Amino acid sequence: MSSDKTNNAGERGEREINEKDIRSLDTALRPERWDDYIGQKQIKDNLRVLLGAAKERKHAPEHILFYGPPGLGKTTLAHLIAKETGAQMKVTSGPAIEKVGDLASIITNLSPGDILFIDEIHRLNKTIEEVLYPAMESGALDIIIGKGPSARTIQLELPPFTLVAATTRIAMISAPLRSRFSGGIFRLEFYSDKEIEEIIRRSAKILGVEIEEGAVSEIASRSRFTPRTANYFLKRCRDFAQMERTALSNDIVAKALDMLGIDKRGLSPSDRAILSVVIEKFAGGPVGLGTIAAALSEEEETIEEFNEPYLLQLGFIERTPRGRSATNAARVHMGHKPVPSEQKLI
Repeated sequence: MSSDKTNNAGERGEREINEKDIRSLDTALRPERWDDYIGQKQIKDNLRVLLGAAKERKHAPEHILFYGPPGLGKTTLAHLIAKETGAQMKVTSGPAIEKVGDLASIITNLSPGDILFIDEIHRLNKTIEEVLYPAMESGALDIIIGKGPSARTIQLELPPFTLVAATTRIAMISAPLRSRFSGGIFRLEFYSDKEIEEIIRRSAKILGVEIEEGAVSEIASRSRFTPRTANYFLKRCRDFAQMERTALSNDIVAKALDMLGIDKRGLSPSDRAILSVVIEKFAGGPVGLGTIAAALSEEEETIEEFNEPYLLQLGFIERTPRGRSATNAARVHMGHKPVPSEQKLI
């Protein structure tokens, strides 16, 4: 009887560990040292100088803003900054801070030297932005108590802290807020195929997956120059190989990604649908973004923020004053004949 109880307890413990491992999988793939962070060399070099100088002066580093498309490593850089400085990091996001009181509660609970990371900071309410200015610039928080003639302002002294913020839409951040990031405003660039391959090899090692070199190249070529996408594809290919009871080879990767609808150039079904609409329904364009969205029953913002950056990166579409046009490269990829240059609309 006691043996059965012991076995059951062991099974429960093993199940809990496995569930914990699954929940922390994305965190496990996140680099914890500068040397493990692949790519973005210029940003890393600048941060080393900024953080090293602040450490020698025994001051909190100045405020830093990262921007660029999703999945390029903005949050990872924030975590690395915290590890490099040995500081505690409090994490929140723009939409989560709904009232001035929310911001006041977060900032006043910071300890000296802490790092406050605000993701998607462009979604902060403008009123909250104005409260954030003095907090960033002079280390004080101005709070208005009461309303009307009886209203009064209380100024709270704040401990030295570093605000690290991330955004995918820097144009939506007001100029006064941008100017407060005295430590630097850094744009993260898309990764090269070689860098993506290095990331895949590192992630495969952490996951305990043996992967052939051809499979590494196959995943990298379809990963949209984005580490998050590469890691997602690696995990799904690992699942496919596991169910097929086979090694993670080039053929298995191709089958797994084809099942996900990802073609050789990394285009998703929605990407191909956009190109198909422009080429087949509107003779290659130019056609307005609103018309494309209506034809696909999709939101304009989704197309503009998710699909277009990669299609532009590949040179498959062009933005013109009259709308979007498909290039000859897109036509060939979609199985259509290229249009002679003199026939192309401008």
